[in-house]
Parts: sequence; structure tokens; C-alpha cells
Amino acid sequence: MKRNYVNWKSVQGLCGAVLLLVLAAGCGGCNISGAERNPSVKDNALVIMTWNVHNLFDGVEDGTEYDEYRESAGWTIEKYRGRLNVIAKAISEMERRPDIIGLQEIESAHVVIDLAAVLSAHGYRWTHFSKIPDMALGVGLLSRFPLSETKSHSVYVNGDIAPRPMLEAHIDAEDVSLALFVCHWKSKLGGDDATESVRRASARIILRRIRELMETDPHLPVIIMGDLNENHDEFYRRSGAIISALLPDDPRAAEFTGLYGLDGNNPETAVLIRELQKDFIILSKNKPPSARYFPDGVLTLYSPWSNELEDGSYYYRNNWETIDHFLLSTQLFEKTGWYFDTCKVVNIPPFANERGFPVGYNPRTGSGLSDHLPLLLFLKMHIF
Repeated sequence: MKRNYVNWKSVQGLCGAVLLLVLAAGCGGCNISGAERNPSVKDNALVIMTWNVHNLFDGVEDGTEYDEYRESAGWTIEKYRGRLNVIAKAISEMERRPDIIGLQEIESAHVVIDLAAVLSAHGYRWTHFSKIPDMALGVGLLSRFPLSETKSHSVYVNGDIAPRPMLEAHIDAEDVSLALFVCHWKSKLGGDDATESVRRASARIILRRIRELMETDPHLPVIIMGDLNENHDEFYRRSGAIISALLPDDPRAAEFTGLYGLDGNNPETAVLIRELQKDFIILSKNKPPSARYFPDGVLTLYSPWSNELEDGSYYYRNNWETIDHFLLSTQLFEKTGWYFDTCKVVNIPPFANERGFPVGYNPRTGSGLSDHLPLLLFLKMHIF
């Protein structure tokens, strides 16, 4: 069955007065009908989840699906519904359900709305989805709190568009705003070095947007979340031989980029520093994030993989990888609103087996969840 348009009757009442175009960016700040206007947080904590759910296709064939998710391979609406229910059950039974969920590898806005409907008891009444036309998968967001400033950023490299966009949304929780970026950067299929330029192009957009937000709202906390297909220690794993989209605060990395030894307090070098750091993000172990070996003026974010998180979120060729991320701006450590508490890998059943490894989904048998483990970010509210 081909889908060339949206049946408005099936969407009306779920998405307010927003018409969902299948090949458009999706439902920006979609408010599910009947939403409470002032949802409250639990235990003075805000919990955010990021999860690559691994090829969550709906049951309607568009022609962009992977082979194993076509009708000819036995994929059906019933299998889709079954998988949706299993995912919803896993989220529902978490010890602390997330308030906000960022998802990667989602086929359509319909999937995000369907998942929110199955989870209706938990109040995910605002959704957002973004996808590049004619591509198989996109990224989605479910929230118990209102969304605003919803945007979709396409990534271009040498005139070609990357397969997935980045979703931006602002969350208003307890009258305090957060800026979220839900990402799924280019995989390494085709070679680590050959694909690095696409991930660096994605980092370029993040850097540009954070700098823009710092100018318009310098107190706004920013959270980068999602599958970046890059380890937090990527520079070391590749023997320091290439500038990766995520770089450590390391003297070798600083020297490699040409930033080592520059005087960040000299106004004449400020433009040069920004130009040299145009497409890579510096990761810091410090709270708040700060760079020791890079000059003042570089944009530095905190990675929980440096301290709170262990092992990895993805197991590949008998090795853990840390490709799923939360990257946090300085404002999340100032304790003037929402501030960083901790971060966890969800490495327990049903997300993981008894050894803590992800339980990948098998479309033939319908077993498993995803080959990625979710991450949970815990924020606390500063009480004045």
C-alpha cells in the first residue's frame, strides 16, 4: 500500500490544527488534543531520554523503507503495532519515566504520534518530528512540556544533503526554558575518515546555533542529544591522526587544530579562534565545561562519558562504543534554573540482556528492542 498523502481524519484531534505532510519536516511543536497547560515535574527533577530505537518503521509502504521492512518481506501494520507496544511498555515500566524523549531512526511523524498515544497515560502531549524528503528515517521528540521554537536543520556537504536532519526545540518546564537538539549524525559506513566530513558539517551547525543562542539568550541552557556516530574519545581511537567532530581537551588535539597557544583574551585573535573552530566541538571533563589546552573563546561542552557513564551504549565487534550522547552547555552547571545532576546508561532488561548488552530488534521474529541502549539525563531545579 502506497501513502501519498495524510488522511486528515486520522490525525485530527491528535495534532491540533497542524496538517502533517508526510515528506515535510513533520509536526513542529505538535500539541496532542487535551493537553494540560501546566504539567509539573516529579521529585524536583527533570529526566530526558535519548534513544536510537533502531529502524522503527510504520506499517505503510512508501518506497523508502529498508528491504526487511517492506510488505514483500512480511512487514505489516500488525508487526509495527506490536513493536510500538513493546517499546511503550519498556518506557512505561522504567523506574523513573523520562519527561522528554528524543528518538532516532523513526520513519514518520505518524510513528511519534502513535507512540505518544500508546503512552497517553504518561502525558507526552507535545511531539515534533523531522526528516529529509525521500530518506528512510528521521528523528523525533516526545515531551510532557510545551515545545516552542521548533526547527529542522539540514546538513549540506559539498552541495549534497546528509541523510538526516537535526531537530531543534525549546522546552518550557516550570517556566524555565531549555534548548534541545536531537541528532543522528552520519554513520561510518563507507569508512571512518571518508565520512568524517559529514559529521563535522553537523558539528558546524551545532556550533553556529549555540553561538547564535548565546547572543540572543546567554542564559539559555543547551543540550545536544542523540546518536552522533562518534565516540567521546574518537581522537584517541584513531591515533590522533584526524580532526574529528568531537575532540578532547588535549594538547595534541589543540596543536593539531592550530588553536594551541593562541591568546583567547586578545580581541585580534577572537575571529581567528572562531574560524579555526568551525566544525568540531571540544569535550570537557570539567564542571562547568572549560578547556585547559584550548584558548578562551572556543566552544566547549561537557560530556558525561568523562565521569558518570561507563562501558558504552552500543556494542560493535566485541567492543563498547560511546556514540550516543548528551553534550551540555555551561548554563547547566550554574544552578540558576535547571542544572546537571547525573546521567545513566539504561543497561537493564528489557533494554539489555543479563550481561548488560543491548537486545537488538529482529523484524522476522519480533523479538528485542534496539541495538542501542538509551541514556537518561537527570536535571535538578535550583530552589531560590
